Amino acid sequence: MIIKENNEKIALAACTGMSANGLVSRIAVYDTQKELDNIIHICIPSTAAESNKSIKKIINKYPIIAVNGCENSCVNKILKDKNIKVNKSINVNKELENCKVRPINPARCGKREEIAVNYIKKILIKKANEIGGN
Repeated sequence: MIIKENNEKIALAACTGMSANGLVSRIAVYDTQKELDNIIHICIPSTAAESNKSIKKIINKYPIIAVNGCENSCVNKILKDKNIKVNKSINVNKELENCKVRPINPARCGKREEIAVNYIKKILIKKANEIGGN
């Protein structure tokens, strides 16, 4: 669990790709945000489309962890294109090399995907703690 003295938020930005790793990224970010009070999530499509004119101001307020599904690092690229700083990033595909199972379904979360989600959530919490200095 993350405990920060100043209760500063940390933002997670998930891959939204239509792959099994994209699914794992989205669920891991969503679950982490639901479980921890100081975590928020960023909508990457909204950020890319600039659908909310104040989104950049909101996003730049907090440290960001980019959760990329693969080596293409689309989340990092989108944020960089919008001049938004990423504090840390992970590559779910690379991280899952050390997980006992690999997700296979891009649209439904089964047992394999749930194991991968929990594995990635632990990594997200560790990265958030690194940013928070805990």
